[in-house]
Amino acid sequence: MIRLQTKAIVCALRSHGEHGAVVRLMTPDDGLQAAYVRGARGRRMRPVLMAGNVVQASLSSRTDAQLPQASVELVHSRGPLLSEPMLAAAIEWATVLTATALPEGQAYPPLYDALEGLLDAIEAAPSAVGWGAALVRYELLLLAELGFGLDLDSCVVTGTNDDLVAVSPKSGRAVSAAEAEPYAEKLLPLPPFVRAGGQGSWPEIAQGLELSGHFLARDLLTDRSKPILEARQRLVDRLRRAGGLA
Repeated sequence: MIRLQTKAIVCALRSHGEHGAVVRLMTPDDGLQAAYVRGARGRRMRPVLMAGNVVQASLSSRTDAQLPQASVELVHSRGPLLSEPMLAAAIEWATVLTATALPEGQAYPPLYDALEGLLDAIEAAPSAVGWGAALVRYELLLLAELGFGLDLDSCVVTGTNDDLVAVSPKSGRAVSAAEAEPYAEKLLPLPPFVRAGGQGSWPEIAQGLELSGHFLARDLLTDRSKPILEARQRLVDRLRRAGGLA
């Protein structure tokens, strides 16, 4: 008998049988875990298993090859946020990206912490400008954890780490202002918050989403996972309208 008791973030729900569902949970120490939850679509469990909620989960299975069964208890609900279209779109994208991109059963503690921080920021910030930068950093971290990280430490041409303003869409390496100027139209912008941390302005957040979105679409979300980019585009469109950039 294999057992796992853990805190987790609900990332996805797929109907299975008449009343149950397969739930994908992001855990701190055991990565993405899929489990069958009886009555998941019932009146009592539906509010518990909303994307973005934090739950305490108990998973058990007889063998490694068997889909675990899980019982879950609500720890923190983000259900009230789902009535706000912008917040609902952000939570939907962050969780569906996690559930789609990560292999099951591999630990990614930095990603769990970053996802938890992003969802907390979405919940707490008075506007999307307060969490837009965190979303970009989460996407870039996910790329890095899966082997598609960008090299933003120094200029690909000169090797210096000063005045880095752009990224090559081919190599994923940073470019300094002087070297980028002749090729500005062919390079991706590198907003300051990506390297320095902190929040970004609306235009900077838009630049960051362009940057991370390019590499997500090119390197990670291909073939069968490509359709989820539609959820991201809906979110990006909302963010651009909110920032007056549409």
